[in-house]
Amino acid sequence: MLLLHGLYGSPETMQYVGRKLKSAGFVTAAPTIRGCGALDATRPERHLAWETWLEQVEEHFETLKTQYESVSVAGLCAGADLALALATRRSADMHSLCLYSTTLFYDGWNVTRLRFLRALGYYTPLRHLLYFRERPPYGIKDDRVRQWIAAQMKRGGQIVTGAPKSSLLGIYQTERMMRYLRPRLSTVTVPSLIIHAREDDTTSLRSANWVEQHVGASLIRKVILENSYHNITMDYERDRVVRETIEFICRDTQPRERHASDV
Repeated sequence: MLLLHGLYGSPETMQYVGRKLKSAGFVTAAPTIRGCGALDATRPERHLAWETWLEQVEEHFETLKTQYESVSVAGLCAGADLALALATRRSADMHSLCLYSTTLFYDGWNVTRLRFLRALGYYTPLRHLLYFRERPPYGIKDDRVRQWIAAQMKRGGQIVTGAPKSSLLGIYQTERMMRYLRPRLSTVTVPSLIIHAREDDTTSLRSANWVEQHVGASLIRKVILENSYHNITMDYERDRVVRETIEFICRDTQPRERHASDV
């Protein structure tokens, strides 16, 4: 199974899920996506267009396909978007798609009120200078994990969820990817699991609902988490994320209702 981190994130955000999947007998790969990884956040010369992120993802997918008959893809945040983008090309070759906190709109309750100004930076030299700093709750509802992240922030450097601040350059690329995806979701025909927190602080349920309503898959399961924020692979309900993922991948092949949603 290919596991994809989010914008300026790191494979560590998928580490818990990957470890549990391995214990259940799955082979996993969680690569760092160049230009989208934590180490790229403050280095403008390392920023790459989202299409280049997708090329890397497809290369990793192709490597797994040469070794295994059945390959599924899971992603968190922008990683879920990249998984969807891959599925617009390779649905026929994928076993399952697992989408965690899919982000098609930056409309969560903790997104800065100044977000409407970001367009000014996209098309001016300001895009090389502006950053959005991570702030509490860091996408985490779990008090223990959030305190750990806050301690990392005080020491400086990278935090477990990724870079402590996000360049406008990368945010611009994710928005380009969102604009690409929204009208093309009907081409995604691979069975799709959508897991999203009701209280996601980065992207509201609008994104999860949009995917459910527009993908072309005949099998869709949507699960709404009631005790997590954005980083659901590290939060209180991470074990449910793992359980739902394993059950979906190992599902039977009998026809099921298109929209099987937990709300």
